[in-house]
Amino acid sequence: MEEVRNASIMRVVSHHRMSSPRATQILLGLSVGAVGGGLQSMLLPGPLSQSLLCGLVFGAAFALLFGKRATSPGAGLIWGLAFAVLVWIVFPAGLIPLVSGAAGPGAMFSDARERFPQLVSFLICLGTPEGLTLGLWAELRSGVGTQKFSLSRAIIAGGFAGTLGGLIFGRWVSSGDYFPLLAGYGTLGFSRETTILLHFGVALLIGVTFGLLFERDVRGYGSCMGWGLAYAILWWFLGQLTLLPLAAHKPIDWSADQARAVFGSLVGHILYGLILGVTYATLDRLWVRLFIESDPMNREVGGVGVRVLQSLGWGAVAGLTGGVIASPVLLATHALPQIIGLDTSLSGARGLMLHLLVSAAIGMTYGLLFRNEGSSLGLGVAWGWLFGLIWWFVGPMTVLPLLLTGVCDWSADAVSALLPSLMGHLIYGATTAFVFLLMERRYVRVLLLDPRVAAREAKKVRPVGTPAPALWLFALALGVLLPILLG
Repeated sequence: MEEVRNASIMRVVSHHRMSSPRATQILLGLSVGAVGGGLQSMLLPGPLSQSLLCGLVFGAAFALLFGKRATSPGAGLIWGLAFAVLVWIVFPAGLIPLVSGAAGPGAMFSDARERFPQLVSFLICLGTPEGLTLGLWAELRSGVGTQKFSLSRAIIAGGFAGTLGGLIFGRWVSSGDYFPLLAGYGTLGFSRETTILLHFGVALLIGVTFGLLFERDVRGYGSCMGWGLAYAILWWFLGQLTLLPLAAHKPIDWSADQARAVFGSLVGHILYGLILGVTYATLDRLWVRLFIESDPMNREVGGVGVRVLQSLGWGAVAGLTGGVIASPVLLATHALPQIIGLDTSLSGARGLMLHLLVSAAIGMTYGLLFRNEGSSLGLGVAWGWLFGLIWWFVGPMTVLPLLLTGVCDWSADAVSALLPSLMGHLIYGATTAFVFLLMERRYVRVLLLDPRVAAREAKKVRPVGTPAPALWLFALALGVLLPILLG
């Protein structure tokens, strides 16, 4: 009897230990949600009780559904942002207009524009604090975390990457007093020198915080570019639409019209995030090679030159295939002349041939940046969508106009003219990733015949539970929605 009673006590204690962290997560979610709801009621018109209820429900739902995913501040942040976007799409922009009688895509589109301030409030007041709080609590509770973390590595690499991103935008700073990261800070009355220092100071801040939040999730150049893109979009909402008006002693305006007026700075943020991501990934990989994996036991099977040539070849074939698959969509939407920079009179066979050559060249960049990112065909397609979205911002919106005219137009009207090509870029990215992954997996299957190589290849596979799905949801949803809503 004594043994049975002791066993029962141990089961109760074990159950209490397992349920206590869960209960703490829910309490944290409710507390942060209540604070976020109160802040939301101060920034948006509406009753306080409704905002508090929204915050409490959001906090409890996030803790229950994604509390286990928030294993670090960075993972919690990206899951919180993705959940905020998902909640806004399902309820304010989806079910509520249907219930209220909004019929037709035009009415729902207008209603979604009117509810744009709620999207910003969900991201700033609910998703960001919820994710950071639960992620920080999980990290403190686990002590050292589930993965190794180097504070000096995050700060040095992140700070250098952020500063370099600010330097690359120095062309705009020096020629036209335009600050893509901080467009509008000149209204504070600062001198030009002070504004430049502020520009680089914020670039340094973004870079350091990026390293602190996402060091554990950096696995390659391509995925790091994705994290940089998502983090830059968040900073556009946080800085351009929120902190900048406060610093200028102006009322916060989260309307779609105000966001449309500063849409150009969103493109600037995105390009800065891409530069930040690829620079941080380069420095992080160099750090690992020099200080962590410098022994011969951790080296690759083939040389660097072999891997680069393989990636370029596979990427060229995959990109060419993606260009062929995307061509009918681009031709049907009359977007092909726009993205290759030709007049409509020259957009026949010669234009199509040039499009395929450019597609193969861009596919090479996919091979270099996204190799070893997708462990399955589904995951590879998700990275391909993100790759296609990145090239839509980089190619027809920025690089091509600079090559043809020397200037680029990031206004909402210019983006609207390029919207028909967005679907073609997404199809191109998905096809390129799919074909590339088929060739990569065929090569890896041969390597797995050697047990030593198999163990090394297993380390490259992205483990289950990483915040990569949240990154895809947040970056793809806003990367596609914002040009449509604001353009």
